[in-house]
Amino acid sequence: MDSGDADATLGPVVAGIPMFNEEETIGTVVLSSKQHVDTVICVDDGSSDASWRIAQRCGATVQHHRANRGYGAALRTLFKSAREHDARALVILDSDGQHEADEIPSVIQPILDGEADVVIGSRFLPDSNRSEMPRYRRLGVSLINKASNLSSNLAVQDTQSGFRAFSAKALDLLAFDHEGMESTLEVLDQCEEKGLRVREVPISVRYDVPKSSTYSAFGHGFTVLSYALVSLSQKKPLLVFGVPGVGLLASGTAIGMRMLNSVEVLTDGTISLSVGPGLTAAWLGMLGVSLCFTGLVLQGARSLMRSIVMRRIEQI
Repeated sequence: MDSGDADATLGPVVAGIPMFNEEETIGTVVLSSKQHVDTVICVDDGSSDASWRIAQRCGATVQHHRANRGYGAALRTLFKSAREHDARALVILDSDGQHEADEIPSVIQPILDGEADVVIGSRFLPDSNRSEMPRYRRLGVSLINKASNLSSNLAVQDTQSGFRAFSAKALDLLAFDHEGMESTLEVLDQCEEKGLRVREVPISVRYDVPKSSTYSAFGHGFTVLSYALVSLSQKKPLLVFGVPGVGLLASGTAIGMRMLNSVEVLTDGTISLSVGPGLTAAWLGMLGVSLCFTGLVLQGARSLMRSIVMRRIEQI
């Protein structure tokens, strides 16, 4: 980015690149990114190859992690470095060459125009351009998107995109408690809680790069989906516990009624009763009641905590 085109008083635009053993592609990514930003910062997350040396020689500032700590830890370091640079915008992109650095201006523009605090480069918008995404990856992302959007009102179409931009306000307000890939959803949770404006823009993505991901699809999907489900249970306990509870209670009641209808009184005065269905009905009913009660208690506790927080905010 030409420093003459930007108002220096607003702070630099920074590109942040997490990297782990990406010596084949990191040089190209850094050089391409430098054309659109003021500063490039790479976080070497415990690489064992020459990634950090190549990035440094190409003009990037390199931060080091002695061991591989994870994507969230790399983002935490990038946010800290961007704040130290008084950045007005931080754009994150992958180091494997999947993202087109020439699209950095379109990703950061809503932030520079004051229209958004967080911008997500989406692979699933109508104008997005991507090479053929593997079916298993598309299915995994779709499941994660649905689970994440159930717990929020953001309706993000690509919750797993690694091409994102953050305003100075977002840099100050967002924090990362998780060091793994679940940080991709943690950011969205905090955006809703802290009233940050989120916008998606179409991007291009390549899947024919040497290493399209340093994380296994199964490991990534399991970690992020688990976080999404836990987050959903915390935000909407009636949905997670109450709905299954009602279903189990209804099933137990139906089995119990069927069992009672099958009771016969024999000629000798004894009663023919099937014990198995009765026990099944009792267990399902008890489990259903327990889940419903859990959902109600958690929903009440969540409402109480939110009211306390809102009162404290009003007092401030």
